[in-house]
Amino acid sequence: MEDVEIARNTKLERIEKVAEKIGIPEDELELYGKYKAKISLKSLERLENKENGKLVLVTAINPTPLGEGKTTMAIGLADGLNILGQNAVLALREPSLGPVFGIKGGATGGGHSQIAPMEDINLHFTGDIHAITSANNLLSAMIDNHIYFGNELGFEKVTWKRCLDLNDRQLRAVETGLSGEKRIVPRMDGFDISVASEIMAIFCLATDINDLRRRIGNIIIGYNKNNEPITARDLKAEGALTVLLKDALNPNLVQTLEHTPAIVHGGPFANIAHGCNSVIATKIALKLGDYVVTEAGFGADLGAEKFLDIKCRKANLEPSVVVCVATIKALKYHGGAQKEETKIENISALDKGLHNLYKHIDNIKNKFGLNVVVAINKYIHDTEKEISYLRDKLNEKGIELSVVESWENGGEGAIDLAKKVIELSNNKTKLNYIYNLDENIKQKITDVATKIYGASGVEFDDEAEEKINQIEELGYGNLPVCIAKTQYSLSDDDKNLQCIEPFNIHVRDVILKSGAEFIVVITGKIMTMPGLPRMPAAEKIDIDENGNIIGIF
Repeated sequence: MEDVEIARNTKLERIEKVAEKIGIPEDELELYGKYKAKISLKSLERLENKENGKLVLVTAINPTPLGEGKTTMAIGLADGLNILGQNAVLALREPSLGPVFGIKGGATGGGHSQIAPMEDINLHFTGDIHAITSANNLLSAMIDNHIYFGNELGFEKVTWKRCLDLNDRQLRAVETGLSGEKRIVPRMDGFDISVASEIMAIFCLATDINDLRRRIGNIIIGYNKNNEPITARDLKAEGALTVLLKDALNPNLVQTLEHTPAIVHGGPFANIAHGCNSVIATKIALKLGDYVVTEAGFGADLGAEKFLDIKCRKANLEPSVVVCVATIKALKYHGGAQKEETKIENISALDKGLHNLYKHIDNIKNKFGLNVVVAINKYIHDTEKEISYLRDKLNEKGIELSVVESWENGGEGAIDLAKKVIELSNNKTKLNYIYNLDENIKQKITDVATKIYGASGVEFDDEAEEKINQIEELGYGNLPVCIAKTQYSLSDDDKNLQCIEPFNIHVRDVILKSGAEFIVVITGKIMTMPGLPRMPAAEKIDIDENGNIIGIF
């Protein structure tokens, strides 16, 4: 049965009842039909002095192209915690239309561990990403309009890009202003995917509406002939953009198929952005639940590193436990098995692929200093011999392992993991950041590359060197770094899956995000506007004769 059918055949509770479970009164809800609502920021104000629950981060090894089921695992874990009598709340990202119609499909979990209403969340949901896209593109329109009417601010170079929440490689570089109208100034432009835009990053890191407005005003949108920055505040754009985002800033409340409350808000990619749901959503969840299960995108080298070094540092958060998700097929894939061979028992490839898992465990446990448990997302073709081999290898290193079957059995399939999380959460830890903010930019990049990725060093293109020098001269050298890198490898080469030989990270561009308050570092061949695969998921998505959506997985 397809995920969409499982979700459709499950009776959901009205969202007011879901909210009541975690103490949200109706006057702090804005209903979007029967099963979706936005939570007023008044909830956070009301609960300001309430003690926080425990934060559980779900991350993963480097994935295969279809992912390893982090969201499914996070949902199953939250359901499992509630079965054990704990008050657990989910805090997840919103899906982007890019992967929904691209290669990965939906991002609401799978099987019997899903958040719902599944079709709504995967498509337009409550319109948050549309609001972000509109705000981003309003700023572009105001920039070009300002230039058209005389360019009083003296734009010599525009750095702000337009965005769209779809994968469209044709829009990576475009020329605009070709209508031939008098005074219109043609220029080269380009599009990022909306979830990689600076507006999305600001939206997810802002602590309230005033902080949102401040950050938007600080966005650098271009430079004048003296190479001095021009900001959105100079353009008097921050007010209008904030108005467009005002309603979207309220987090969204939905539920799992087992009626566990799920706060779903914000959705930056982790390979080209910082990969975490909103600070506001996480903070509200921590006031409402005894355990909050959240997720950071892609592998721990990307999502978890950015969650810890950027989000936790900015928002003063610290996870009690980190769950590192892996699949037997992905381990074999990183051990040299071809995609079609990952469903066949292969202890040799499994053993070689353990290098990837060990690196992520070492990073979480010894570099960041946090509690970690490995969760195997079990597939039907996994053999007992492979699972036993993996368990024995992890036992030798003193690492907890839980085999999870939440796709098939929902929360019941994650009971063992939930018990291990509860036990580990009692072990006190102290989060260590990978770099200090007062280090120079190149050193921070090198720290992440060598300590987290295991690289021998970092090579910087001349253009990247120049931009780093400029950023430091402008006084932004103390910001954290957000490294854009392939998700498929610890290296910046998506074909180098095993990373056995020494490798360097290649930095080809550096982009200051002064509103988000971090520096994006572009490595390898990563693009901020993805393209569709040869056979996109969009080809299989349709509506049947009864008006039901089919093909979202």
